[in-house]
Amino acid sequence: MGLALGGVYGLCALLAGCAIGPPAPSVDAAAPVAVHASAWAAQSRIDADAAGAHWVHQTFGDRPPTHYQAVQQQGRWAVHAHSAAGNSSLRRAVALPPGQTAGQLRFSWWVPRLNDAADLRDSDIDDAVARVVLSFDGDRAARFGVRDHMLSELAQLVTGEPLPYATLVYVWDNRYPVGTVIANPHTARIRQLVVESGSSQLGRWVDIERDVQADFQHAFGEAAGPLRSVGLLSDTNNTGATVDAWYGPVTLGSAPLPSPAQAAQALAP
Repeated sequence: MGLALGGVYGLCALLAGCAIGPPAPSVDAAAPVAVHASAWAAQSRIDADAAGAHWVHQTFGDRPPTHYQAVQQQGRWAVHAHSAAGNSSLRRAVALPPGQTAGQLRFSWWVPRLNDAADLRDSDIDDAVARVVLSFDGDRAARFGVRDHMLSELAQLVTGEPLPYATLVYVWDNRYPVGTVIANPHTARIRQLVVESGSSQLGRWVDIERDVQADFQHAFGEAAGPLRSVGLLSDTNNTGATVDAWYGPVTLGSAPLPSPAQAAQALAP
């Protein structure tokens, strides 16, 4: 199918629904504990989420991890992501009540410089300095193609969890304009939405507020299903670069799932 195991590791870094559980051993093993117990974690609120959910560090095989540490950055509690050819994510499982999915999303990020070597449309160099990743459930039988099913089986093998039905990624990109939707080179079930672009906002906090339902509709052409996880991802495993990003607290409101009629309308040409 033209996708090496290394590509699967890179792909799984974007799958915020994959392998939510204890982190694999790594040199960064203490960082997730610090994040979980931090003021940043206390300020990151998921509306009506199940009690006991927490942020965990997900690494991939023997790949060098990105390091995530709870710190203060210019007056805000933040998670500092430091990646030196790294590839791992910080993520949190979500268990909203039945009939609810993601609503209004708020987060912020502080980036000193971008990775000019990266290109999200090129699978060999599709790194990004800062991403916020949401994964959703849905009807795989109706929307997955043969390649998606094969990728799901590979993801299950590598991470212990199948490919999520859909993954929406908010990204600060170095080359494509705000509003651009970029399908993952390996599967259209992962789509990245550029919400900050270029260097004009570097070196300062940038606050982002998004309507997840509208963004999912824009990216996938259908209504969003149940939200399953939220993640942070800074990676440079493909370009080999060294980058830093700081993420402010993440808050997410819930919204009603669309009715069957609304979902059908979203799928109509």
